[in-house]
Amino acid sequence: MFVMAGDINVHVRIDGRDGSPPLVLLHSLGTDHRVWDDQAAALARSFRVIRPDMRGHGLTESTPGDYTMAQLAGDVAAVLDALGVGAAVIGGISIGGMIAQEFAARHPGRTEALMLCDTAMAIPSLESWRERVASVRGQGISAIEDGVLARWVTPGFIDAPPARGLRAMLRGTSIDGYAGCAMAIAMADLGPTTRRLKVPALVLVGDGDVSTPVASAQALMTALVEAGAPDVRFAVIENAAHIPTVEKSADVTRAMLDFLAARGGGDAYEAGLGVRRAVLGPAHVARSLDGATEFDRDFQRFITETAWGKVWTRPGLPRAMRSLLVLAITASLGREEEFKLHLRATRNTGATREEIAETLMQVAVYAGVPAANSAFRMAKAIFREEEEGG
Repeated sequence: MFVMAGDINVHVRIDGRDGSPPLVLLHSLGTDHRVWDDQAAALARSFRVIRPDMRGHGLTESTPGDYTMAQLAGDVAAVLDALGVGAAVIGGISIGGMIAQEFAARHPGRTEALMLCDTAMAIPSLESWRERVASVRGQGISAIEDGVLARWVTPGFIDAPPARGLRAMLRGTSIDGYAGCAMAIAMADLGPTTRRLKVPALVLVGDGDVSTPVASAQALMTALVEAGAPDVRFAVIENAAHIPTVEKSADVTRAMLDFLAARGGGDAYEAGLGVRRAVLGPAHVARSLDGATEFDRDFQRFITETAWGKVWTRPGLPRAMRSLLVLAITASLGREEEFKLHLRATRNTGATREEIAETLMQVAVYAGVPAANSAFRMAKAIFREEEEGG
């Protein structure tokens, strides 16, 4: 899809269900949103994955002149505004990771967590960037193509089909877009602001990255830890260069999923409370908590922290699928009160009536016709209530 973001028309790829937690992935210089294809396929099971093409890259419009990191972070904010997204997890590779840091510094309330891959607080040197930009503006992308590819992937991978795809992305990048973004990198020193970020973060780097080497990633990780950012994690991807999202996609995906699954840590109650409200509705949760007494207060905390904060928050399954699983289990076990509660909650989880009917057909086969018959009867009554505005 395309959205207007300030002065440019931005191409955005969105995967995952509406209503799932938003997660933004920002690509590297000279590529486009497809550099995250493998990760997006896995993350979209649990998140609404938003991948904009950067200014002058992919199908997004370019503008002439040098860009700034503030300008590029502003593009991201404008895209989220256009999509009606408030806060999100922000991930980025290379310049995408720098834009993510800039965005977090300017919009701390909109940054749930950072996932920073093969990036840094600054990427020297100014003179080398100016030389590269001069080559691109004077001779085109072909002047730098081979040198760039040699830094992106390891020698043994450079002729592999995915690497050839990276080369095609580079060739398709506009001169204005590449040169403008390159100068944004050249002029950026994010150290003063990144050293004040207090947001959970994952820092990843390929062990063979010469553009943003392991030492730069370690310095970034240390800056975040010293700033007091909670849950800062660091991982080195073996046998990978500057774009491990393509060369070692499974390793990058696993690290991201592990980080996202562990988010919340000791704050599982607050995380669970948010999910419980999102699924069951704020009014129901308020009634449950307000009605708690000394007798069941610990039980209410237990289910909020354990079921909602440690299971429903996991990224392995989309929320709609978890909803359907609960319906299948409660129907099979004859837990009518819970079945009705979670059936009404499908309005919030995105599970459709067609999917619910298919789930109950499975119940009929594996748990028995009587259980499914009872569940169909309850479902029809609740759907009738909703249609009548009850």
